[in-house]
Amino acid sequence: MKQLFPMKQVMGYVFSLILTVVALSVLMFDLSATTGLLILLVTAFAQASMQIVFFMHIGESEDRNTLYTNIGYALFVGIVTILGTLLTMIWGYQ
Repeated sequence: MKQLFPMKQVMGYVFSLILTVVALSVLMFDLSATTGLLILLVTAFAQASMQIVFFMHIGESEDRNTLYTNIGYALFVGIVTILGTLLTMIWGYQ
């Protein structure tokens, strides 16, 4: 049964929750804009790196094409999400 338990995914989820709480702490504490932005950038980078390692199963495949395709797709989805959010929330506002 221990072989079937997804330990890496559970660890990734727990780390994700911890990083989310750290990012939300920027709102709860009276931090300067520079400090708050630095904390948000570090947690966002850590979150993205962790998503690639824990949830995209990087390292489980020896095939480089599969790895690069997964990373490329993740970058594409991230960029489309960011640009779509900017388009609808900022640039689309009249």
